[in-house]
Amino acid sequence: MPKTQITSPKIGKPSGHFAHATVVEARGRIVFVSGMLAKDSEGKIVGVGDIERQTIQVCENIKAAMEAAGGTLDDICRVDVFVRNMEQFDMIHKVRRQYFTGSPPASTMVETPKMTTPDALIEMSAIAVLQD
Repeated sequence: MPKTQITSPKIGKPSGHFAHATVVEARGRIVFVSGMLAKDSEGKIVGVGDIERQTIQVCENIKAAMEAAGGTLDDICRVDVFVRNMEQFDMIHKVRRQYFTGSPPASTMVETPKMTTPDALIEMSAIAVLQD
């Protein structure tokens, strides 16, 4: 699916692994991936207290959801990330670069004091377009 990442010279350079905007030129199906926590296949949080491990698990969960929908991480155009501690921004983006290896998706990251599970440090949702 053709995607164009937009970075405007009128806006400061992105501070992490994301684009200012993503343009998708495709006819296809839109996939909305629910907010994923760092839960394993049994529903237990992995990497308690470890943002790197939790971010890896979250990315693996998004990857699994995309594969189940018939797509890949490359089809993702936007992610929304909720974190307990914004000071972990650099580590989160280090992990994201390992998973989103092409052009980065448009993204928002917000610090939030609470998650649905007390041990969760990060939650990420995604929007993707699968070309017909």
